[in-house]
Parts: sequence; C-alpha cells; structure tokens
Amino acid sequence: MPHRFRFVLWLALLALGFMAGIAWKGKDALPGEKEPAEADSTVTGEAAALTKNTNLPSAREAAPGNGLTPQERATIKLFEEAKPSVCFITTSNVRMDYFTRDVSEIPRGTGSGFVWDLGGHIVTNFHVIQGADRAIVTLEDRSTWPAKLVGKAPEKDLAVLRIDAPREQLYPIPIGSSEDLHVGQSVFAIGNPFGLDQTLTTGIVSALGREIQSVAGIPIRDVIQTDAAINPGNSGGPLLDSSGRLIGVNTAIYSPSGASAGIGFSIPVDAVSWIVPELIEYGELRRPTLGIDLARPEVIARLGLEGVLVINVNNGSAAERAGIRPTTRDRYGYIKLGDIIIGLGDNKIKNNSDLILALEKYQPGDVVTVRLRRDDEELDVRLKLDPAR
Repeated sequence: MPHRFRFVLWLALLALGFMAGIAWKGKDALPGEKEPAEADSTVTGEAAALTKNTNLPSAREAAPGNGLTPQERATIKLFEEAKPSVCFITTSNVRMDYFTRDVSEIPRGTGSGFVWDLGGHIVTNFHVIQGADRAIVTLEDRSTWPAKLVGKAPEKDLAVLRIDAPREQLYPIPIGSSEDLHVGQSVFAIGNPFGLDQTLTTGIVSALGREIQSVAGIPIRDVIQTDAAINPGNSGGPLLDSSGRLIGVNTAIYSPSGASAGIGFSIPVDAVSWIVPELIEYGELRRPTLGIDLARPEVIARLGLEGVLVINVNNGSAAERAGIRPTTRDRYGYIKLGDIIIGLGDNKIKNNSDLILALEKYQPGDVVTVRLRRDDEELDVRLKLDPAR
C-alpha cells in the first residue's frame, strides 16, 4: 500500500509540471514586445522609410569634407592646379644597323619638365636630354609632342625644349622667388619618378645655400636642399611652395642606393628666371667676358698658386685694353707667368669656378674692378666687360 501511494504521488507531480509548461508557453507577450515575424516586418519598414527620406544626411555627408583636414584640402588643391603644368619627358637614340642599314630607335631615359610659357617652351634638366637624339614630351592630358632642343646650359644643368602644342593645351607654371625661402617651410615636388607620371611628394626646405657639381664640372651654388622624395625620373620637375609657385627645379639626389634618401637638391628659381630667357633667345648663356684664356686647375695646383692664372689675352678684348698680361716665354724658353686674378668686384677669386660664377653677376658693358697679383705685388685695374661670343 505505501508503494502504491508513492507511485500515485509521482504521477500527480508529473502531471502538474506538464500543465505548468503548457501554461508558460501560451502566456501572452509582455507589453511592447512583438512576435519575431512582426518585429522583422517593423524593422524592414523603418529601413525603407529611412531610405526614402531624402532629407536625412548620407554617411558621406555626415563628415564634412570627407574627413579631410584643411591642410589636406590645400595640398589637393595645389596638386590639381599645378599638375597641368608638369610634363613627362622620354628620350631615345637613333641607331642604324651596319649591315642592313635599318634605323631603329632605342629608349634612353625619362625625366620631368614643366611648361614655361604659351610659346611651348619646356624647362628640364640638361642631364635629362644629354646625349639623346630625340625627345618626346607628354602633357598632363596624355597628348604627346616631339620636342626640339632650344638651348642648354650644362654648367647650370638646365635645358629648354619646345613643342608645337596649341596654346589652349599649355598651362605655364606660376613663378615664385627663392630669395626669401626659410628652412622648415613646406615644399611640394611633382614629377615622374621611375616613369610613374604625375607623382606628388611633400617635405620641407632642409637647408639653403648648398653647392653641387654640374655635369660640366662647374659648381652650382645656392642650391635648395629638401627632404621631399626625389627619385630618378623626378629630374627637371618643379619644386613648389605652399602657394603652388615655382621655387626650384629638382635636379639631383644624394643617395648611396640611387633612390631617395631624404636629401634632394633643386636649382633655385631666381637663377632659373634669368637663365631660361637667355637659353630661349640665344641657345646658350651669354655671360660677360674678360677676353682671356685660363690655365687649367692642375697647373695652378702644381705651381702652388691661388687664383686664376692668365694664359692668353685675346686681341681687342677688355683684358687687353686694361693692360692685363698673359703668360709668355722669354727668348731663352723660360716661362714668365702672367697676371693672376685674385678678385673681381667684391668677390674673392680662388679658382676658375670662382671667376665664372662671379662674372654671372654682371652684364656686358658693366665696368668692374679686377684685382691682380703681378710678380710680387697686387694692383687693381678697371675694365668694361665684353659680351661673350
């Protein structure tokens, strides 16, 4: 009997549990809750309403300026305005097969340049076109034009090409100044490094007044040093200030590997501004001249002298009129040294390069004072500079 009672009690408990579960499952949802299907329908309706409501801001509009800072927007604007002035230069050599007499064109190199004026003049580095037979200029609109060499200045690593493009396709670059540059100010370089056209790099003016060697062996002074990345192919491209004005022509890098190492050099625009017009007009630099021939640097070094030794004085030259003496031989064959130039105007002259660079500051017709060392004394002579021929 006790066992039967216990069995009935367990059955009763099981029945009560089953009934409680049924009641819980069927209980109504709490106020504000919805069945899953109903909730999905509501969410879909809300999304559709948001999509149709054009007055609500989009994700792009929610961040003014696409999240760009004012400095970034200024850089983008500078690049967009400057890139039509920058061009891509490719050079080649023409070769004729000795046996078949077939002519072939062999790619030589690439570089950058920029539009100087509406006459189609393109400024670049001399070393970009050095030794090339042909040059092709590609403008920003992808049009290509055969270029003709107008003038070159190897001692300044500058050259001017000309293309016959329509004026409406030419965008001359704005010209700035390099006289008032400051170390630390922002600069922007545009060019075609490794053949990748229209590349922008940014940096600062790292130093001023640097000196580099030109392909002619004559120093280029007052060069701008920058850490803006300059690589092979950037040569001849513009260096711009934050207003998008030309302040230099990118010309060289200092790098053990040949790629950018954070030290690049640009020819200052103040020099470019007087060199380019002369190259356009004359095809070369027409400095004033003294009318003398100079001894080679190794001769000066061997003699232990400092200055410029005059080897020859041209007939009818400014030097002859001023009484400057050349180097001669006496009747016994002994060499009698001529005058040694040690000063020109306010410039001290220690070597041939000093004299060449000092003459750049003057124009033909200017009267200058030349300081000479003659035998064991120093003297000054005044003369009127002749134009170079």
